Amino acid sequence: MTLTSGPQPDPTLPEWPDYGLLEDMRGPMFDALRRGQAVVLATLFRVEGGGPRPEGTQMVFTLQADGQLDVHGFMSGGCVEADVARHALDVMASGVPMRLVYGPSSPWPDIRLLCGAEIEILLERIAPGDPASRDLEQAYLARQSGVWISDGMTRRFDLGLKPVDCHWMVDPFSVRRAYDPKPRLIVVGSDPTALAIASLGVTAGFQTWLNRPKGPASSPPVHGLGYLRQDPQSALAEVGLDPWTYVAVASHDADTDHPALVAALKSSAAYVGLLGARRRLPERLAALRAAGVSDEAIGRLHAPIGLDLGGKAPWDVAISVLGEMIQKRQRARPGASKPVQS
Repeated sequence: MTLTSGPQPDPTLPEWPDYGLLEDMRGPMFDALRRGQAVVLATLFRVEGGGPRPEGTQMVFTLQADGQLDVHGFMSGGCVEADVARHALDVMASGVPMRLVYGPSSPWPDIRLLCGAEIEILLERIAPGDPASRDLEQAYLARQSGVWISDGMTRRFDLGLKPVDCHWMVDPFSVRRAYDPKPRLIVVGSDPTALAIASLGVTAGFQTWLNRPKGPASSPPVHGLGYLRQDPQSALAEVGLDPWTYVAVASHDADTDHPALVAALKSSAAYVGLLGARRRLPERLAALRAAGVSDEAIGRLHAPIGLDLGGKAPWDVAISVLGEMIQKRQRARPGASKPVQS
């Protein structure tokens, strides 16, 4: 394995870094491998000094038919991406993994992270048919957790293990990176606020559905948004409620809200929020208790929904709701993310 870094020409990265808006690299990796294309997976496995991206951050590189590099993800907010991409081309061609070091102890100090941090990145080439990537995709489709373990040349994916998000071992070198199912969001409602919550959910990377009971036959005008027209209990059952599912109940109609809340609170959903007036909350909680929802489950309800940002316009509420969901998700991550050396 090559240990290197250094200033290199920009391998035609796009002028605008929209490639960095995607956080989960599994989708583009699986798509490329299904097309018979090899990929280079970059994993940020060591951060010293408080870098802009956490350990476990990844990028995926593939080659288009015209030889141009297809890029997804980002590592530092612009400091090192071009150099990482250049080395990814080398790994794509040779198949030999690399460990790239950027920061004070780098053998090539020309590239500096403005934050003063030091980071280390593993680049590995993954060929179509790779068994570990197949296992990872099967777990992704089945919404199962597991751990990717790789030394750059050989790798495996183990189901069910839950270490810290990403750590590494020195001798023998290996990177262990945990994967959870993709977060998904179900929004119950029909007004502009519900549509704004659902739209922002799609943008933020959630697999998102809008449930509008007896709604119009035409789909919502949001690309990538699923649409369900049945009653809330049937809609939630169709999508499924698991510990990586977030539910925003925002219909303003008690006859719609109540069955949605009962189903969501009795499930293992990660988050259940209710949009509505605070003064009506006691009667809604009483109705939930009468329906057999335990006090413990009711204690999980976020009501009124969202962080208190003070705004009531649709996008104000949507930002507060997604902010609260992201806050909860981040707080649920393993507390320790420092590398483990052995």
